[in-house]
Amino acid sequence: MSVPDPSTVASPPPATRPDPVPRDAAAEIDASCRWPLLLLWIGALKWLALGTVLSLLANIKFHSPDFLADCSWLTYGRVRPAALNALLYGFASPAGIGVLLWMLSRLGGVRLNYQVPIFTSALVWNFGVLIGVLGILGGDTTGFEWLEMPGYASPILFVAFLLLTLCALVNFHYRAERSLYVSQWYLLAAVFCFPWIYSAANYLLVFDPVRGTLQAAIAAWFGNNLLGLWLTPIGLAAIFYFIPKLTGRPLYNYWLAVFGFWTLVVFTNWSGLTPLIGGPVPRWMPSTSVVANLLLVVPLVAVALNWHLTAKGELHKARNDLVLRFVLAGAACYLLAGLLGILLGLREVSGVTQFTFVPVARTQLALHGFIGLTLFGCLYHILPRVTGIEWPSARLIRIHFWASIGGVGLMFLALTIGGVLQGFRMKNPNAEFVPIARSLIPFVGNATIGWVALLAGQVALGGNLFGLLRRYCEKSCPVCEWLKCCGKSAAGRNP
Repeated sequence: MSVPDPSTVASPPPATRPDPVPRDAAAEIDASCRWPLLLLWIGALKWLALGTVLSLLANIKFHSPDFLADCSWLTYGRVRPAALNALLYGFASPAGIGVLLWMLSRLGGVRLNYQVPIFTSALVWNFGVLIGVLGILGGDTTGFEWLEMPGYASPILFVAFLLLTLCALVNFHYRAERSLYVSQWYLLAAVFCFPWIYSAANYLLVFDPVRGTLQAAIAAWFGNNLLGLWLTPIGLAAIFYFIPKLTGRPLYNYWLAVFGFWTLVVFTNWSGLTPLIGGPVPRWMPSTSVVANLLLVVPLVAVALNWHLTAKGELHKARNDLVLRFVLAGAACYLLAGLLGILLGLREVSGVTQFTFVPVARTQLALHGFIGLTLFGCLYHILPRVTGIEWPSARLIRIHFWASIGGVGLMFLALTIGGVLQGFRMKNPNAEFVPIARSLIPFVGNATIGWVALLAGQVALGGNLFGLLRRYCEKSCPVCEWLKCCGKSAAGRNP
């Protein structure tokens, strides 16, 4: 991967500038991404709405167990995994793939080719998610967290992903801009890590399952790496792209970013077994993960330092730039979730929080705060460029931002505080389960309000997206133009 020596050029090297292509070429590249991205993102937002509604329903069942209890498809044991899978595979993954395709094309200075196979693969992916979520709601589940989809659904997702990323890699190979920007490192890592993680976990847990406690070890490894080596690199790639672009400054230090990349990839893969601290597994396994999890502070500091020094003196632009506001909020959530993950991996802390709401709060902060806010920022920036239509309402974007911040913040604080109190009470050997569960109702109730706020923000996004697509249809769709002309002719004949 060739990177120009900064000492040999007067201006910042291409490796530190997020958009090396001219404006005309960029517009052509954006147009080539239009239909694949629209399909991926419209489908992703539908799954986001469904996943949020199911998550809200699951949260309500914590303090109102009788709510919809007569329907077996809507019991807590089915609704919660269905919600997680809808959010992970229905929303975050295809939305991330859309960002990946656009960024690889933009940074490579090449049009997005192979649109028919990409379009077909996106349809197959959504079909696989539909089959998987329906299977979970119907009671056909594997029982492994984040891998609950039945065995007949996961191969559909795997094949669709391979075809999507094969097209992306071939497109990347023929890029015009040969220097690699930092975001491309993270995107390529995500492309290669997901099939490895997903296929290994499915083979060892579903199709040819291993025996005994090794299942718990593989399930913990999978859950950690699905977030850490698939969704996290896509989110980091987007932040590394948009902070320099929207602040108008080149990336502070390319090699510091590369150092952060490699330490993240190496240490994340070894840090997944911290949930098994004190479990019936060989002691060296969680101990190794504790050390690797603690070392994750290295890429966290490297990334935070690079972002801070890049955006230094330009953060005031977030007052008017709503995309930058989303991206910076996502970056802050990443740093907070990373620090909390390191703390939860310590034995002393894990002894209190291991079986409480605190890990759930950290997961929601990472998924809805870091990944969600960052992907929303990408959506708000990219869609007007691929359609040529601006967002109809800046007010709805602000409503979406503050509703998301309020929802994520309220949910995170409520579950974290409640989980810590829950952990200390459970340490008492004379404590009774029912009083502890009842004492958590106020915290779970506040988390329910957080889910309502998230859903309200998504309604604002949906209304704004509907207005954008309607304007695009009126401007560019030949069928709509024909209907409009017919309507005007009929009005002229019948005054």
